[in-house]
Amino acid sequence: MAGPTAQFPENLQYTAEHEWIDIVDPQSPATVGITATAVEALGDIVYLELPEVGATIGAGTVVGEVESTKSVSELYSPVSGTVVEVNQAVIDDPAIVNSSPYTDGWLFRVTVEATGDLLSAEEYAAVTG
Repeated sequence: MAGPTAQFPENLQYTAEHEWIDIVDPQSPATVGITATAVEALGDIVYLELPEVGATIGAGTVVGEVESTKSVSELYSPVSGTVVEVNQAVIDDPAIVNSSPYTDGWLFRVTVEATGDLLSAEEYAAVTG
């Protein structure tokens, strides 16, 4: 039987606002996306507003929006740093986020200068109940 963290990849870190971040190497840009929990709550995603390449962002600050057929939700940055890439594929076809939130549906990449309050998969599973 799968444990409570089975739906949340263990290699990622999470925020209470339902973003995930993959910090493989502190010297390399980290990848940011939204969790399957957020995708499920939002429904069909129809539009994404992402931070611009070169933007300096702060941990816990609003950096964009995710619009679905149900609602509009703010996108928060899990870390402070500089945006180095956005996923043009999800801007062109936001449904990719619905079908693949942890892989092809990533949103942007950022150099990490400081982290916010990040949660492990187990901690995030506890927050999402």
